[in-house]
Amino acid sequence: MPDDLRITVDEVRRRQNGGEEFVFLDSRNPQAWAESDAKIPGAIRVPLEQLQQHLSEIPKNKPIVAYCT
Repeated sequence: MPDDLRITVDEVRRRQNGGEEFVFLDSRNPQAWAESDAKIPGAIRVPLEQLQQHLSEIPKNKPIVAYCT
């Protein structure tokens, strides 16, 4: 994956501290999501294999940060 499509946790924090807002997209599969204690409040949960069906639910006015395990 090209580096310009990746962002570190530190970079997200720095930009949030500067006032930027993000849409967080949790793309973990249902099993990984259920087994994890780590969940970002307000994240949109869409398993990667269902992304196409849920595109209309994802805001397009903010940068999107997708994450998985």
